[in-house]
Amino acid sequence: EEEGEEVTMPSGVFDLDSLRKWGKDRGWCPYYLTRRAINHANVLVFNYQYMLDPKVAKMVSKELEQESIVVFDEAHNLDNICIEALSVEINAVGLKKASRSLGRLQREVARMKATDAERLRNEYRSLVEGLVEQGLLPGGGGNGAGNNAAGNNAAPAAPRIAPTDSALGSAVLSSDVINEAVPGSIRRAEHFVAFLKKLVEHLKSRLDVVASSAGGVVSESPVRFLHHLKVSTSLEAKPLKFCYSRLSSLLRALQVSNLDEFNFLSDVADFATLLATYSEGVAKFAVILEPNGSSVPGAIEPRLQLACLDSSLAIAPLFKRFSSVVITSGTLSPIDLYPKLLQFEPRVSESFHMSTFRPCIRPLIVSRGSDQTQISTRFQDRDDPNVTRNYGQLMVDLCSSIPDGIVAFFTSYSFLETVVVAWETMGVLSQISEKKLIFIETKDVMETSLALTNYRKACDSGKGAVFFSVARGKVSEGINFDRHYGRAVVLFGVPFQYTKSHVLLARLEFLQTHFQIKEADFLNFDALRQASQCVGRVIRSKTDYGLMIFADARYNRRDKRNKLPKWIKQFLLDGYLNLSTDVAITHVQTFLREMSQPINQEKLQRVFFSAEELLEMEQQLAQSRAIVEEVGLGGHIAGGTGEEGLGGRAKKEEDGDDG
Repeated sequence: EEEGEEVTMPSGVFDLDSLRKWGKDRGWCPYYLTRRAINHANVLVFNYQYMLDPKVAKMVSKELEQESIVVFDEAHNLDNICIEALSVEINAVGLKKASRSLGRLQREVARMKATDAERLRNEYRSLVEGLVEQGLLPGGGGNGAGNNAAGNNAAPAAPRIAPTDSALGSAVLSSDVINEAVPGSIRRAEHFVAFLKKLVEHLKSRLDVVASSAGGVVSESPVRFLHHLKVSTSLEAKPLKFCYSRLSSLLRALQVSNLDEFNFLSDVADFATLLATYSEGVAKFAVILEPNGSSVPGAIEPRLQLACLDSSLAIAPLFKRFSSVVITSGTLSPIDLYPKLLQFEPRVSESFHMSTFRPCIRPLIVSRGSDQTQISTRFQDRDDPNVTRNYGQLMVDLCSSIPDGIVAFFTSYSFLETVVVAWETMGVLSQISEKKLIFIETKDVMETSLALTNYRKACDSGKGAVFFSVARGKVSEGINFDRHYGRAVVLFGVPFQYTKSHVLLARLEFLQTHFQIKEADFLNFDALRQASQCVGRVIRSKTDYGLMIFADARYNRRDKRNKLPKWIKQFLLDGYLNLSTDVAITHVQTFLREMSQPINQEKLQRVFFSAEELLEMEQQLAQSRAIVEEVGLGGHIAGGTGEEGLGGRAKKEEDGDDG
């Protein structure tokens, strides 16, 4: 600020480390340097949450111009991310830690009143002024109230605490905050702490009832939950709307050094704000209490969830604010379901083939074992020893035929564990280990990262390896198995969501009622996009090649196959359908012999743009920009493997599912 707004950064690409170093070398705070640099950058690359989570977006992306082009890459799970941005999960352990945080908060308030009462008296005024600057309250909404923030009359000339990021941060979307003053019951700091204590104790009591022998799963609308809260504690809904902003402002005023200690209390405040703000009108949220939400076998952990059911809620402000929003991924299939889920009308909707110089992908649908037994992970079939044995024999034959690395995806951790135990008993694992080293994904992130590192080392050494992973796990998203790290991906089963999840059931009911999306349509759509993500790990460049093996009879159905992306279906010929394991191995060996031939460099160059074509495209782009500036063009674009954006011939895509 002392240097003035005229100070500019040199041109270049800056990541977090370089920004931190550049700021420290000049004695500037890297955080505020980055905040300033955002407004002058030509291209910004950051996580979805910086645009979708209102607590973060209002601080980071609020000053971006309307003409900015927003691109959501790898957006196949965009609807789920939108829901996560407005959902809160609290368990019994978290509530205990929130209670301890309230004890510390109470002591900090008492300390501040004894040492710096003036700061505490002006804290509420700072909150109101911050909300006014953010546009959440009308101007002057707290002029009088600020004088009573701590219960005493504040001096008119007292110094004001400048609105900070935490004071401005809000857990809800700007358009959903009612323009009203912060209620008097939470203006004084000590009253606000008492208010939160009542709320935390009520949440504890609700979880205790659910976890008792007479309890069970409870699913309520926000209105019903608030009614129960009012009857039990006399707490009104109106103060709940300001819990998150009020807590953030108070923590900043108290100058708490370690904010991480208050994370669980912030979750409670976030829950309260979202619950009260979205309680009116159509129920777009569900409050779900479960006696055991732990993923650890044998552990009992009661859980409270405020689940957002409408994925369009978080992204709607972006569609309204920005002229152009591009949604792209290699697995946006079927593409016509995304506009329904996110509630927008696309100006352009397109899905492209992959441009290749050879058939570098070989998808195979294996529906039968060598004994002609149908193989599937359907609930009624997954415990059949014949199915497990045929899956094991397929894995052994693949390890005998395929060099380097193989990645196998299972539908869940429990299914993976069951199959591995059965294979150990049948002697399948010992047969596989004779050919390749075996690595397994676990729920522990560090263990999985170590397994991935050693898997790559095994592939580099020439021994080859097999990685047993889980669809929807860490490995299925963002981990590439290019070149010799993944010559084949095997998908055992169709990765449906856990259909007994109460959150999923509530969302399915919402989609059916309000968007007319049938339960089966959504579940199939979600399962096939996850399947596409898994098999897409195998191909990452023009010269790469790999096998995609769908090991489940259900993939042979047309309604399943048609939901696969176009760049996979273009290689899925009739001869690769409804295969037995022994016939599939024959196709595997034939494909590998074809791919082992030297690359035809002339054909390879044909799928790349020449310098003349690039120059022509640049001229066309300049003309398009001139037209846009002249007539003004806005809209939202949804695209699949967009091999060159919005014009010209589809030729550029470098990856199978990242175009």
